[in-house]
Amino acid sequence: MAEEKTDIIKEFQINDKDTGSSDVQIAILTSRIVSLTEHLRTHRKDYHSRRGLIAMTSRRRKLLDYIKKKDLNRYNELLQRLKIRR
Repeated sequence: MAEEKTDIIKEFQINDKDTGSSDVQIAILTSRIVSLTEHLRTHRKDYHSRRGLIAMTSRRRKLLDYIKKKDLNRYNELLQRLKIRR
């Protein structure tokens, strides 16, 4: 997980020292959402994890709304790179 997270940070960082920009946060959340969705497909009654998934998606939504308000081109590019439909 830590190695995967480092790869995501390297791919989405804006500059060399960037580890926490909105783009990076959204990419990390998307990775966690995808893995948790797969977990919930096998464990359908895991309601505690489902609650966490809903919290993660709402946090990602808020960050995406922030980027959309600040820079529409960056928002559209990020949606395409992460394959998120909106």
